[in-house]
Amino acid sequence: MRIFVQIGLLFFAVYSASALSKVYESYGEKFTVQEIFKTEGVIWGMTEVSDSEVLLSLREGKIFWLNYETGESREIKNAPEVWSSGQGGLLDIYALKKDKKTWIYLTYSEPVSGGEATTSLIKGEWKDQKLINQKRIFRSKAQNSKTRHFGSRILVTSKDEIFMSIGDRGERDKAQELNSHQGKILRLNLEGKAMEGNPVFEQEGALPEVWSYGHRNPQGLSLHPKTGELWSVEFGPRGGDEINLIKPGLNYGWPVVTYGKEYWGPSIGVGTHKEGMEQPIAHYTPSISPSGMDFYSGDLFSKWKGHLFLAALGDEHLHHIVLDGRKVLKQAKLLEDLNERIRQVRKVSSGHLLLSTDSGKVFKLSPAP
Repeated sequence: MRIFVQIGLLFFAVYSASALSKVYESYGEKFTVQEIFKTEGVIWGMTEVSDSEVLLSLREGKIFWLNYETGESREIKNAPEVWSSGQGGLLDIYALKKDKKTWIYLTYSEPVSGGEATTSLIKGEWKDQKLINQKRIFRSKAQNSKTRHFGSRILVTSKDEIFMSIGDRGERDKAQELNSHQGKILRLNLEGKAMEGNPVFEQEGALPEVWSYGHRNPQGLSLHPKTGELWSVEFGPRGGDEINLIKPGLNYGWPVVTYGKEYWGPSIGVGTHKEGMEQPIAHYTPSISPSGMDFYSGDLFSKWKGHLFLAALGDEHLHHIVLDGRKVLKQAKLLEDLNERIRQVRKVSSGHLLLSTDSGKVFKLSPAP
């Protein structure tokens, strides 16, 4: 149920959140689930701009503001124009508070000449509930006419570094070519330039933005709350989804090594191992299609501290992982009964977990009463 409320000249939609009566339990915590927002479209990214307030990016090219405590929401009218086709469109969104301002970073598929598109990065300022002063600060060398594997998660750290993932764009061999951004995780500064201290590769023409390579379609990035290490999840083909610990200059193997196979059955590359290519922390066959990830570091679910959560698209669940350092101890599939393609999972400052879906919904996980 959606109720429209006029406050001054602003119109808000107040969503009547419905809590599912079922109480769930996972690894020592009982919780309930509320649907707190509903629209049309794929909610690709979420970022918190202040206590209880998040911005949502929709692949179709829209941005919504949402108060996850009250259910109030409204569309932000000046979203950037994007190339929305296939898996492309407006993709991830990340808020950074710095110098008493809130900066918004957005990744999107940008049209380039000849009917092609690439993955680009916009920076804008969030001020007075508006997104202003937007400018493109980075355009990747990953353009082609295909409509898949844009990757495109972003993560901004306290060291003023932007990590940005880009998929292989359906041209798998380019994941091993360092003169292309395809199949890479990049490290940029806050203005979209290559960060000082990035790896220096021997390969001629290697791009200075490259942090790691040999990725298929990485769509999850998160920092470990204790070690500060960068972790990633990426889609495999038929099987072979991976969780990876990302280190500078390393080769993660695609398409030379993989635990997945072609969709029609044959093997890919030389197998699962090769010297000089990294092994994943964990891999999944059959695929779970992990699109987003976040480590839990809040106080609301104290027994979950340090646990890892994955948003599973194809397998339609929230994946809960208990770790011992870098080793997976146990894992569980949660919320399969929602029958939702979960696109992203985010821990917010209140300690709740928020989930976004491809059906345009946002769910909130709260401790059971």
